[in-house]
Amino acid sequence: MSSSVQPGRVLLVGAGPGPVDLMTVRAMRAVQGAGALLYDALCSEEAVALAPPGCIRIQTGKRAGKPSMTQHEINRIMLRLARRGLRVVRLKGGDPSIFGRVGEEAAFLSAYGIATEMVPGVTAACAAAAQFGFPLTHRGQARRVVFTTARVENGAVVGDWRSGADAEATIAIYMGGEAAPDLAKALVTAGRATSTPVAVIERAGAADARLTTTSLGTLTSGPVPTCGGPVLIVVGEVAALAQDQTSKAVERLRDWA
Repeated sequence: MSSSVQPGRVLLVGAGPGPVDLMTVRAMRAVQGAGALLYDALCSEEAVALAPPGCIRIQTGKRAGKPSMTQHEINRIMLRLARRGLRVVRLKGGDPSIFGRVGEEAAFLSAYGIATEMVPGVTAACAAAAQFGFPLTHRGQARRVVFTTARVENGAVVGDWRSGADAEATIAIYMGGEAAPDLAKALVTAGRATSTPVAVIERAGAADARLTTTSLGTLTSGPVPTCGGPVLIVVGEVAALAQDQTSKAVERLRDWA
């Protein structure tokens, strides 16, 4: 790197759940001012289109269960672009601090003297709750929220699920579609009642989001059919308040447009 070139900075930006009107103003401005944009597979085309002409755009892939660029490759690309003096935006679906590996990326860049800034975004659980009309906490029903992911190894769910036995906890499970029956069994084994309401939301926040309501006991018998989009599973009494308001949501999106 030439000594005359001052290194750029990297903004680790949350794009929200998809629609650009759920991005923060700061996130939109970050993308609009990007010299280079590295974006995840779950970022919407509308969000990517905010980047200015001449911006270097790189799709990094990062979608669970499918081929994608490795984290090491992403780190090295960000470093190279920042060393060229570019304002690099790393655009992530949802909020970068929730299962977004933002800590790893910030630590890597910091080790090479590259300044970073995090821009928060609306996470899928909050988007789903708003879209389908239920709270994540509710007096007398839910005093705490647990954000977690699903991972199955050798046919068993990995992790300690005892916190899920708390009847007053809302459990928001990201990337849990395929593992839904195993997750439900793990929660029941931990002590959660089989009658506990469950809301399964596919593509939370998007106009074509889908809601399926069921119970924890029913979920143990098989996964909820989906169309291949990202799936969020919400377990807890508040899930019983979820209402399919998709048609109303679409109308609101049209009004805002």
